[in-house]
Amino acid sequence: MKHVFLTLGMVVCSLLSIQAQTTTPAAGTPAAPAAPTSTAEIKFEKLEFDYGTLKQGGDPNGEFSFKNTGKEPLIISNCQGSCGCTVPSWPKEPIKPGASGVIKVHYDTKRIGPINKTVTVTSNSKDGVVTLHIKGMIEAAPAEEAFPGNKPANGAPVEKAN
Repeated sequence: MKHVFLTLGMVVCSLLSIQAQTTTPAAGTPAAPAAPTSTAEIKFEKLEFDYGTLKQGGDPNGEFSFKNTGKEPLIISNCQGSCGCTVPSWPKEPIKPGASGVIKVHYDTKRIGPINKTVTVTSNSKDGVVTLHIKGMIEAAPAEEAFPGNKPANGAPVEKAN
């Protein structure tokens, strides 16, 4: 019986000592300082690129110009298209305060139909993440325009004489 009370007493003391170590600061006590925030800022000329109406296989390239309006170098760590048909490329080197850059977006214009995609830009700017939008419409092109290798080199096909 002594062992049961001794064990129970040790468990209670352990629980009380654990609770005593996880205290919250008293009212009026200053909170711990927050992590320093970046002073880099990314400012885009526009957040949406409209391809308009393109023929299938048309110009697949769009651009988003931006400027670092902050006080420290801007570092773009990643740009991610919303699907595999939207492939962004971006400057890998830091953008100095006051300097500009361009994010290029390549869209697969072999796909027919409306374009409504996004590119997520992750950087050390105050905002952290910015979402860019691309839109437009891809119309089917005649077979000889969409696939130029399917037509004869010099015009009409030649018929053989019997």
